[in-house]
Amino acid sequence: VFAMPAKQKAPRQAEEAVDEALDTSDGNVILPGSEWEPPKMVIKPPDQVQRLTEKDLNEEHTRVLKADNPQAPDNLARFNHKEKLYKFDPTVDQTAITLSLEGLLLHVESDDLKRQKVTEDMEKEAILKEAERKKAEGVEADADDARGLRNQFNFSERASQTLNPGTRDRSTITEPPASVEYAAIATQWEIYDSYMEDQERQKQAKEKSKAKKSADEKADEKHNADESDDVVHSEPVGNAAKILERMVNQNAFDDITQDFKYWEDASDIYREGEGTLLPLWKFQAEKAKRKHVTSIKWNPSYDDMFAVGYGSYDFMKQGSGLICGFSLKNPSFPEFSFTTETGVMCLDWHPTHNSLLCVGLYDGTVCVFDVHQTKNLPIFQSTVKTGKHTDPVWEVCWQEEDLAKNLNFFSVSSDGRVTLWTLAKNHLEYSDVMTLKLLGSAGAEAQTDDEASLCGLAGGCCFDFNKQSAHLFVVGTEEGKIHKCSKAYNSQYLETYDSHHMAVYSVRWNPYHSHVFLSCSADWTVKVWDHRAKNPRMSYDLNNQVGDVAWTPWSSTTFAACTADGKVHVFDLNENKNEPMCEQKVVRKAKLTKLAFSNNPKAPCLLVGDDHGCVSSLKLSPNMRWNAVSKAEAERKAKEAEEAAATGGRPSHKKAVAKELDGAPKKSPNELEVEKLDKILEVAAKTGEFNYAADTMAAKPE
Repeated sequence: VFAMPAKQKAPRQAEEAVDEALDTSDGNVILPGSEWEPPKMVIKPPDQVQRLTEKDLNEEHTRVLKADNPQAPDNLARFNHKEKLYKFDPTVDQTAITLSLEGLLLHVESDDLKRQKVTEDMEKEAILKEAERKKAEGVEADADDARGLRNQFNFSERASQTLNPGTRDRSTITEPPASVEYAAIATQWEIYDSYMEDQERQKQAKEKSKAKKSADEKADEKHNADESDDVVHSEPVGNAAKILERMVNQNAFDDITQDFKYWEDASDIYREGEGTLLPLWKFQAEKAKRKHVTSIKWNPSYDDMFAVGYGSYDFMKQGSGLICGFSLKNPSFPEFSFTTETGVMCLDWHPTHNSLLCVGLYDGTVCVFDVHQTKNLPIFQSTVKTGKHTDPVWEVCWQEEDLAKNLNFFSVSSDGRVTLWTLAKNHLEYSDVMTLKLLGSAGAEAQTDDEASLCGLAGGCCFDFNKQSAHLFVVGTEEGKIHKCSKAYNSQYLETYDSHHMAVYSVRWNPYHSHVFLSCSADWTVKVWDHRAKNPRMSYDLNNQVGDVAWTPWSSTTFAACTADGKVHVFDLNENKNEPMCEQKVVRKAKLTKLAFSNNPKAPCLLVGDDHGCVSSLKLSPNMRWNAVSKAEAERKAKEAEEAAATGGRPSHKKAVAKELDGAPKKSPNELEVEKLDKILEVAAKTGEFNYAADTMAAKPE
């Protein structure tokens, strides 16, 4: 609505006096004037809504202004990972920053301004003091010194407002990556190789993590240990406690100690050709309960110390292994012990380095322990990469040092390998001395590799090296055959002895005679062999499974065998080749597994292990301790006594006999032992194979 003076639009009406508002024909309104103001005409635009009344036109309409950002999006959709779909986001940021400027102004009453004034005052005081000092020293102030100026340059801060461009979100869907399906068949040996490699990596990672301990920390620990005043746990107190423990045990087992040293069975005088076994100590360990005694070896340097290996002959009940070192001076607790991941099947002391112990385990691993070390870790151990056996290792044996002065030992396993292990700088090196091939029905070896791969290899159970010819050894197999082999010929057997019908558990060369060896088997028999003949010279049926056999170290004709019914059989071929001198039950409700004779002939002792983890010690009566020298001396004394009794004590004939003995060439004890066994073998060779049965009515195993 526009208002204009009425005289400009209609001069005719303006000349007339108007007292009230008038409506014209064209819709305009003439407002009355006053003496100071002329009348006015309110002109209505032609496009104005005609239906609105004056009241409606005079009504005021208010408009509400909101703080929403008109450029902010209102339809944002975000992906919800929980529900796996896109959902609209109701929360939108409506803030629009028009101008943001950081100022340098401070409030008059603020703490920041007060601190700034204090700082400026201190600077001014410092400048004044410096000027006074220079003035006192006569140094003129530098005209260019502008340190007092607040602003050295004509610098001003300027700011400008720029237009903020609108933001956009853009998303796209990519094509999935190309995939290829792969399928393969994993064989059992591939799974086994991968598993062993993973185990080896884990073991190396553990060793590296343990080896990360720095030398400084070790030095600090050693220094702290040296400086510690813990007298109770010191080494001198430990040695004193060990001696005290042995004294207490000697007092506790005083009766057994006296029997071991001084007791002799007087009844042996009245029963020629018979003997007894006196039970002495029993050696047990808390960790060895429910384990089988799998090996017993005396230390070559210490006559009172021996090592025992614990494992399990039961395939379904395999667990961890244990090695314990016992001493006759302390039968209540082992001197040392080592644990292994799998069962211990065999062990052997080094003949010169008396602290080294080679061990064969159930999983095919061979390792070497040093009993001087306190750590429960071997110093050498075979792995899959270094030719580890794939089946249990049944026997290990140290050999003489090679030309490079490296220590080495042999092992035999059910995988058909006889392996030489050499102790290198930090690992074991192996070489297969013999692979035990199966023999056909005609007794010939498999000639081709294809036939050998189809038939497989013979499982080795035991072996032993000739004491006089180190290159010669015999191997007993699971098929009941005994193979004579040489380290110089690894392609074929020198001889095969086929007399046992079941697995051969032990073979032992005679310590005096280079041609004779002994074998025992699960077919209840013990056989005496001359390796120059195909058939055994003597055979003894013990009416039960024979676990182990061993020659005595003081006689070439005496040996012992242990059976599964808990009995120990001791034979002396020189005294009685028809039957054992002693057949004695040692344990109840247990099977005997291993035995070993002590190396000291002055204190003969027999150790027997069973499948309950117990090692029993036995003392042999005098009738079972004869050797060629002592027997000849006893016969000579008895003959002299008889002659003295017959001649009434006249010494004339005695002197003549002494002269004859002095004129005859003297033989060494070893020659006498060989001669004694040769006589027995000659008789056996003339009469054919001699067979002995413990119980003729017993049924033999199928």
